[in-house]
Amino acid sequence: MWKAIAFYLVSGIIVESLIADPADGTLEVLLRTVMAFTSIATLLLAIRKWHYFGQLFTAIFICENFIMTLAIGAEVLDLVMVMEHYEHREEVSMGLAAFLVVWYISIISYIFRQMFSFRMYISIIAAFSYFVLTYGLPMLFMDI
Repeated sequence: MWKAIAFYLVSGIIVESLIADPADGTLEVLLRTVMAFTSIATLLLAIRKWHYFGQLFTAIFICENFIMTLAIGAEVLDLVMVMEHYEHREEVSMGLAAFLVVWYISIISYIFRQMFSFRMYISIIAAFSYFVLTYGLPMLFMDI
């Protein structure tokens, strides 16, 4: 679990540093990690399955790491498109970002569904809520 978190922190800081200021990016990644821990702990306490914490946290962070690795690739592709003056760079970048977000929510939803036997719509709502809590709130906090 700790190796997955360390990889997430390093890869997240790389991605955020490519997008914004390195100090802001580091703070945002740390806030996302705290929010992930808090969200998962709250969910497990609410459904009284605390004994799954290590397993769920590791599964989610392996997913996070996979998506973060793909996001680094997308950032590199964006840089190449900027250097080549590709005309539709923004559309390609936004399309890749949307694809990664949808794929991320799908994977987290699948993890919730398999681990807790949630119905599909409940797992999708839980995954979307998790996404908003772990990405939306830190981003909102950084904008303030």
